[in-house]
Amino acid sequence: MNLYLECNMGASGNMLMAALYELLPDKAAFREKMENLGLQGVSIKYSSSTKCGITGTHISVEIDGFEEKSDDVNHHDNSQYHSNNNCDNSHPHDHSHEGNSHTHSHPHDHSHEDSHHHAGRRYGCKEIIDIIRSLDLPSGVIEDAVGVYLIIGEAEAKVHGTSVDEIHFHEVGSLDAVADVVGCSLLVEMLGVDSVFASPVHVGYGMVRCEHGILPVPAPATAEILSGIPMYSRHIEGELCTPTGAALLRRFVTCFGTMPAMVVNKIGYGMGTKDFKAANCLRAFLYEDATGSDSLNADTTEANRQDTICEISCNLDDMSPEAIGAAIEILFENGANDVFTTPIMMKKNRPATKLSCLCKEGLCDNITELIIHHTTTLGVRITKHHRKILKREVMIVKTGYGKIRIKKAQGFGITKLKPEYEDVLAAAKKHELPFQVVYNEAYDAARREN
Repeated sequence: MNLYLECNMGASGNMLMAALYELLPDKAAFREKMENLGLQGVSIKYSSSTKCGITGTHISVEIDGFEEKSDDVNHHDNSQYHSNNNCDNSHPHDHSHEGNSHTHSHPHDHSHEDSHHHAGRRYGCKEIIDIIRSLDLPSGVIEDAVGVYLIIGEAEAKVHGTSVDEIHFHEVGSLDAVADVVGCSLLVEMLGVDSVFASPVHVGYGMVRCEHGILPVPAPATAEILSGIPMYSRHIEGELCTPTGAALLRRFVTCFGTMPAMVVNKIGYGMGTKDFKAANCLRAFLYEDATGSDSLNADTTEANRQDTICEISCNLDDMSPEAIGAAIEILFENGANDVFTTPIMMKKNRPATKLSCLCKEGLCDNITELIIHHTTTLGVRITKHHRKILKREVMIVKTGYGKIRIKKAQGFGITKLKPEYEDVLAAAKKHELPFQVVYNEAYDAARREN
């Protein structure tokens, strides 16, 4: 049995937990286990919720009888964390709980040595891991939950320019967020699925308020966690994917892509709090493979292996290599598929550079404007090419050196696999090994899975 997660409205800890909860045949066993975790003051509420006429489950976590925050999508303005140098033991904060019936400001002034845990308290990464390891749970569930927090910690450390040991979590470091992460990890174990696949992740758009100020959506840590995972923004303004949701996807999902051929056994709906023009839910499909293969995007028919791409080019004989390099970086940042240069000779035997940029049709006008603005050219040439392509996706494999992303391409009766350079390099440095050793193990693991 496999699991497919449809993230058309993003992902958050409690939405994912609610969707998986609906798939369980024995829900009482899960509720009992969560009630006896040993997280002081934590209680979990399960309720029916309807969005756009669709009924599902909404899960909320309370601390000492109060739901201080939700990791649910777009229902609070703060899903960020804080490094040690921005944190103290007294931390007033004002959250706007969109979708809830109240807005409150609640300063907390208490020492980290208080005898009780509080949802508003900030925990360090090591503290969170110690809490998780103290819980009465199977070892596999504990390791998954710890792994989720390490993903978040590493992303935050990179965003803030510090180390994981110096990171102190705020929202995702409170005990209700711990319950979300532990609950999802336990549900995956109880469902006993062979593989977890997911759709590309809708992240929303706009800005989000946090203690650091006003930040773009997806928030920096979320964007870092989703690096290498297909994501997109469309029509819905707000923070659709939270850091916790992103980290859970990265931990459990082995491959991202369109829905595979499947025979559905059961469907779960994890509902958000806020109402949108689209049903605010995360949908989980428990299914058996219908093609004899567990790989996503097995459809490699002619219609799915061709598209049209624009090539925009110009000749440059009066720009320095540094200036051309700067223009190339800008083009990549704005969605260019590829940018490359070719040495040429122009009139009067002047050495020059031909700049070529490949992009999707919808980006052609924007890329054209950028080339004209950031280079000295007086005009560009645009050619549309009909191309045959392999169907591409990203999968994640487990190796002895950690998880490595794999670029997978299929079509024309062949499959190509390539470990992600950045992941291999990071693992090689961490374990003080040659790059090729880690690369070979990741490639071999990918071949075994395929």
